[in-house]
Amino acid sequence: MESIVSELEGTLLKNLDPFSYFMLVAFEASSIFRFAFLLIFWPVIRLLAICGQRDVGLKLMIFVATVGVPVSEIEAVARAVLPKFYLDDIDMDAWKVFSSYDKRVVVTKTPRIMVERFVKEHLRADDVIGSELLVNRFGWATGFIKDDFDLISDRVAELFGDEQPSLGLGRPECSGSLFLHLCKEQLHSPIISNKKQHDHQFIRPLPVIFHDGRLAKRPTPSTALLILLWIPIGIILAGIRIIVGIIVPMKAIPWIAPLFGSKVIVKGKPPPPPSSSTSGVLFVCTHRTLMDPVILSAVLHRRIPAVTYSISRLSEILSPIPTVRLTRIRDVDAEKIKQQLENGDLAVCPEGTTCREPFLLRFSKLFAELTDRIVPVAMNYRVGLFHATTARGWKALDPIFFFMNPRPIYEVTFLNQLPVEATCSSGKSPHDVANYVQRILAATLGFECTNFTRRDKYRVLAGNDGIVSQTTSSLSLKKLLCGFKQVMETFKLFIH
Repeated sequence: MESIVSELEGTLLKNLDPFSYFMLVAFEASSIFRFAFLLIFWPVIRLLAICGQRDVGLKLMIFVATVGVPVSEIEAVARAVLPKFYLDDIDMDAWKVFSSYDKRVVVTKTPRIMVERFVKEHLRADDVIGSELLVNRFGWATGFIKDDFDLISDRVAELFGDEQPSLGLGRPECSGSLFLHLCKEQLHSPIISNKKQHDHQFIRPLPVIFHDGRLAKRPTPSTALLILLWIPIGIILAGIRIIVGIIVPMKAIPWIAPLFGSKVIVKGKPPPPPSSSTSGVLFVCTHRTLMDPVILSAVLHRRIPAVTYSISRLSEILSPIPTVRLTRIRDVDAEKIKQQLENGDLAVCPEGTTCREPFLLRFSKLFAELTDRIVPVAMNYRVGLFHATTARGWKALDPIFFFMNPRPIYEVTFLNQLPVEATCSSGKSPHDVANYVQRILAATLGFECTNFTRRDKYRVLAGNDGIVSQTTSSLSLKKLLCGFKQVMETFKLFIH
């Protein structure tokens, strides 16, 4: 069996500096205060690296980003947030070589808890050797690591025993790559893959379908500074945009939105309003953010009620359109939707939850059973700094984060109403109709269809079934208020 040992940073990942990943941990596992505090230390960390003390700078990063943070929060960020950013940073040439071997081991100085899930699930590695965070008896990270970085090569030797790894990938100038001398062959980065014999075996890393976190860009020092400077402006701008959206008539929103930096792109021809002699149209939308039905209403110049599952009460209060809260009891929900369609148009997102990546989750077949007047609508959005969805955070802030972006853009594409032969009236099963609508919407957006459901998403990202608890907002507020206290404790520990 051929085996390979590869360094993560600077080899499998193009970026040598892990600072931005610790910034993500600081922001998502703790608070904006720790995020800013770590950024303040960046010049010190950079100076240490220039002076040849990169390992000392890394230990400082680990300490500031993790001290006093519950290890469960770090694990959650490693599961839900970091994989997306790691995957975007993959060096495909190095991955091509790495993936062609039978046994794969990754070596990193970053705490193993941060990288293990990504490396094993997306890079298909068998083992991960990294630094180990020390955790106190209360389950909080102390900010220190168990052993020194120089012992990493000893752990590689212990893992393989008398066997020599076939190939080692890494940077010979880095102390973390001391394992290279244990390998039969060495390949130094930057790596240029030219092994034609492995071309037929090449497979891409497992894609990230579900990910969480508010930051849309990897927070490098410059990007992090931009985010911190923009947040006060963004909050004011979001407040103005939301107030304008509530008080201005729907038909005026597409014309006013560009004045405040927003943009709505409309493609296709929307259907006319229902007449008194016909039932309403069911708009079947892809679910990108909580704003989907609001944007749909703005484009149609009338308030289209939207089916909701478990959005927060605050979101319902702020919503400029009527909402129809479902119970997840099939018969009760079906009756509610039928009654609403008798009164007019209705918007539904059969995925049941949002998905940020270019994938569509499995469509519920309930909508296909209730009407034949189905108009598929492909919704998509683009943001610059913040994501407008969350699985772990406070959902009531979703619209605020969307409108905090400098130039949020929505794209709405109306497809033709389904012909009768494509509906249940022609004898097709609701399952077939739902799958057909999913496929044509995915083709329109250039997305891929999946069989994943709402429950799958929340089990991956949040460890629950996605039902909003009444205590969610209070817990999130408590976490925010504790942020400053944690930063002060960090500072005291660092001084001592």
